Amino acid sequence: MQSVDLQVLSQVAKWLSSHSDCWLATVVQTYGSSPRPEGSVFACDRQGNVVGSLSGGCIEEDLIKKLMQNQIASDKPEFLRYGENPSELEKFELPCGGYLDIVVEPLQATATLVRRFDKIRQSIEHQQHIRRQVDLATGETKLIEETKFSPFYYDHDQFKLDQCFGPRWQLFVIGTNMVVHYVCELALMLDYQVTLIDTNRNNFKSFEDSKVRCICDTPDDVINEQVNDGTSAVVALSHDPRLDDLALMSALETQAFYIGAMGSERTTTRRRARLLALGVTENLLNRLHAPIGIPIGSKTPPEIALSVMADVTRVRNLIVSGNRTTIPSIVD
Repeated sequence: MQSVDLQVLSQVAKWLSSHSDCWLATVVQTYGSSPRPEGSVFACDRQGNVVGSLSGGCIEEDLIKKLMQNQIASDKPEFLRYGENPSELEKFELPCGGYLDIVVEPLQATATLVRRFDKIRQSIEHQQHIRRQVDLATGETKLIEETKFSPFYYDHDQFKLDQCFGPRWQLFVIGTNMVVHYVCELALMLDYQVTLIDTNRNNFKSFEDSKVRCICDTPDDVINEQVNDGTSAVVALSHDPRLDDLALMSALETQAFYIGAMGSERTTTRRRARLLALGVTENLLNRLHAPIGIPIGSKTPPEIALSVMADVTRVRNLIVSGNRTTIPSIVD
């Protein structure tokens, strides 16, 4: 499955390459509770075909109507605000005190735009980062290749929109089994750059056609080299203490925002005892999510994967919302 950004931008690239003009709408600012975050994208072609979302649906309906009647964004980007008055709050089902700012860009099927959106599509498909800068006064755009994700930027007064596309977060997965397959699939949908680590290269064969990056090495070495900030999560799913324990020891010393390990309560107790015996402090062990996942009574590999990624997402969203602004101390 594709991330939402990739679905929208791939469709835009297809429309433009088929000589079909379209519009790209972006959520640039939100106030109060909002159903979609800043940077969410939505596209519509001249026939009213759409992809993506800006809200729960009511705003999209109004926007499509305006576009089909050529009321807005006919030749240059246009700014729209939904929810400025009480009647709009009720009409568009926005929470009290909340409103949504959107920029709508008209996209003409020129050779230049076809190339640019195809480049964006290819970058996202290959788990790379690319930044799109838009001069909202003129509609001129520029693409910049990046080595890592950069935050969304919008300046209403300066007519600037700056958006980076590509994986926002990194997930390092230890082991290869059926649960891992579903975890990787869900993580890709959630905009993670997924790295799978195992010491047996033959275990990667079933991942050859996926967007998962496979590394044949000892997990602790990979984590020591590549997990270097708070945008990374590490999940140990191999069920092999020789792989999981060393990986966890390394991960607990990093700034990873989530570190988890799969296993029963009994397995978790034994793992904890082993790690303490190896010199891991109680303070560090308190960072470990184990048994991993949200308790939903999961039994099958897809259910276990859902539980795992739900918990990773829960912690990630706490960070994004500002409710968890710091990584727990790694100093005993």
